[in-house]
Amino acid sequence: MSDATKILAPPRAATAVRRTRVRWLMLSLVFVGTVINYLDRTNMSVVAPLISKEFAVTPITMGILFSAFSWAFAIATLPGGYFLDRFGTRLTYGVCLAGWSLLTVLQAFVGGFASLFGLRLGVGAVEAPAFPANNKLATAWFPQNERGVAGSLCSMGIYMGTALLTPVLFWVASDYGWREVFLLSGSLGLVWAGVWFALYREPSESRRANPAELDYIREGGAVVGGTSDGKPFRWDLFRKLLTFRQIWGVCIGKLCANVTLYFFLTWFPTYLVNERGMSMLKAGGASVGPYVAAAAGVMFGGWIGDVMIRRGISVNVARKTPMVLGLLFTGAIVLANFTSSNTLVIFILSFAFFAQGMSSTNWVVISEIAPRQLVGMTGSVISLVGNLAGIITPITIGVIVQSTGSFAWALGFCGIVSLIGVFAYTVVLGKIERLVVE
Repeated sequence: MSDATKILAPPRAATAVRRTRVRWLMLSLVFVGTVINYLDRTNMSVVAPLISKEFAVTPITMGILFSAFSWAFAIATLPGGYFLDRFGTRLTYGVCLAGWSLLTVLQAFVGGFASLFGLRLGVGAVEAPAFPANNKLATAWFPQNERGVAGSLCSMGIYMGTALLTPVLFWVASDYGWREVFLLSGSLGLVWAGVWFALYREPSESRRANPAELDYIREGGAVVGGTSDGKPFRWDLFRKLLTFRQIWGVCIGKLCANVTLYFFLTWFPTYLVNERGMSMLKAGGASVGPYVAAAAGVMFGGWIGDVMIRRGISVNVARKTPMVLGLLFTGAIVLANFTSSNTLVIFILSFAFFAQGMSSTNWVVISEIAPRQLVGMTGSVISLVGNLAGIITPITIGVIVQSTGSFAWALGFCGIVSLIGVFAYTVVLGKIERLVVE
């Protein structure tokens, strides 16, 4: 029997004793954490039109402010991965969640552009370990044949939370002011940090998970014993990690997918207000459709990959299919340039964002390829490169808008880059399999 067959075979323990489902409780903790994470990223895009007026900010300067988060995020990502592998998911994620939430609250009290820029840098730095931690949790708590849905649920928090809560932020900004937006979103995170510390445990430390569940996830390929053994970090293993084509294939593909994501996370509300002439409240309502579509795309991409694996299709084909097709159809975003109907524009953008969400199952691939002793660092490397889009996209779009007076070429930029991502996943990535570093 092959190793792949052993991984996917129904665990024997599952037939003897009814197993608990604690893994889904643990996943729900990071799902809500991800909602809060992206709420604290996107709140700036909601209040951007108001801040631009109050602080007399140009489009290019606003693009720099949007990118502040990602500059610090990029610098802190590798150290974040180190702390994650050294100190574990519970401590690292919990401290970071509390830290970025406090910095978000402080943004409500800034007196000018410089202090706001500095606090956005701080939020970016402290959020850096968040998604590598999500990946580490999925690797520890979920068997291979459930990892697609688990990873998709984590990613869905980006889109569904933004879809449901962004209109609330628009309402708060419109009726109360932009400072109250930061107070609300930051306070939610401080509360959830307490919930995280109270409930999260690694599989080997959990008193809620019974042996049947632990056997089930272990036999399915989960790293139940954890990967944080407190041993000194080995740079030779890290250097070897960077020699694998799989790492760079996912890095480039994720970077390209994130260009469209960061358009929606930063400039999308301004596009609706300035380019399409919507009011703040109307823009808040219109923004729901694309984010709901993206959440559906994430779930569809993860679900179809898991279904393909259960039907005997290779992990390589099953994981690549939604990523490649998703990025291919993301290019449809450029079609919004060819209609004057706001209704049709929202439909086109919703379709493109659905496709982008479908491609975001790349986080599942990270859990499939990461060396067992470098799960955190693997996620951090890919997160670092992928989130360079958070620097490139807002500044590039700011330059385009200020130079041309329109978002037309900005949408074209997103469409072209998504096709480069198709090349990365089909040519550069190679075979999806667990990498080994010794």
